[in-house]
Amino acid sequence: MNFVLGLGIFIVGAIVGFIANKMLFASSQETKKLAEKASQSESELAQYKLDVAEHLDSSAKLLEQMNSTCQTAMAQMAQSTQLLQQATPANVESMPFFSKETQEQLAQTVSLRHNKDERKSDEAISEPPLDYSGAPSGLFDDKKQSVTNTETNS
Repeated sequence: MNFVLGLGIFIVGAIVGFIANKMLFASSQETKKLAEKASQSESELAQYKLDVAEHLDSSAKLLEQMNSTCQTAMAQMAQSTQLLQQATPANVESMPFFSKETQEQLAQTVSLRHNKDERKSDEAISEPPLDYSGAPSGLFDDKKQSVTNTETNS
């Protein structure tokens, strides 16, 4: 009986030890998984911080470039303004907007048009325009119109 009792206690102890090992081993595996996830999250966070820092650095460089471009444009605008303010009426007259040939052609065109206008005003207009009919057709009167182009069936 001692032998059977010892064998039973051994079997029960083995089963309890097996279950306890599974529980402890499962919790240690969960701890390892959580530690791996934590370290992975930390490395992702560090990479994200590096990416953000790099983005901010490139943005700062672009803003500096924009600022220098704006400063150059402002300097050019100030220089142009000074040049325009220094221009006197004598200088403006020495630099005509159109060339001499163009000015002569414009003067000729204006004089030709002026002459045509004088000739038109001199003529007495006694006739109505060609698209105006002197004799009313009665189309818009309330009178009944006779049909003139009907075919007769014979």
